[in-house]
Amino acid sequence: MLIDATRFPLVWMRMNAPSDNPDASPFSEFEALLARKESFVLFNDEGLDRGEHEHSPEEMKQASLWMKRHKSELRAFVKAGIYIEPNAAKRLATKAFALVYEKFWGYPMLMVATKDEALALARKLLPGEQTDVRSH
Repeated sequence: MLIDATRFPLVWMRMNAPSDNPDASPFSEFEALLARKESFVLFNDEGLDRGEHEHSPEEMKQASLWMKRHKSELRAFVKAGIYIEPNAAKRLATKAFALVYEKFWGYPMLMVATKDEALALARKLLPGEQTDVRSH
C-alpha cells in the first residue's frame, strides 16, 4: 500500500501500489498523518473491484486493534475516505457497506464518479484548508 501525502491535506491511498518504504508498516505512515493533528481527506481511485487480496484473520485482527487504539484521532482528523468509482451500479451497491465502513473506521466512506467530483467534495469537507487540487 502506498500513502501519498505530498499534497496534504489531500492524501491518496493506493492499495495495489508498493510503499515508498516497503519495510515500514502502513500503520506507521497513517500514524504520522494523525500525528500532524490536522484535518485531511483520503482518496482512492483504484475502483471498487481492484482485486484486493483476501486479508488473513491475523491481518484483520491487527487492523482492528490499531483502529481501536486510534479511533478518536481518526474521527477527529480524517474527514472522509473518498472513493472514485465511475460505475454507477457499483457506487450504489456500496451504500450499505459504507455504513459498516464508517462504523468501523470512524469516518465516512463517500463515493463519487470522477476525480473532479472528489476534489470538489474535499474542498467542502476541508473549509479554509489550503487544497491545491490541480494535479495528482
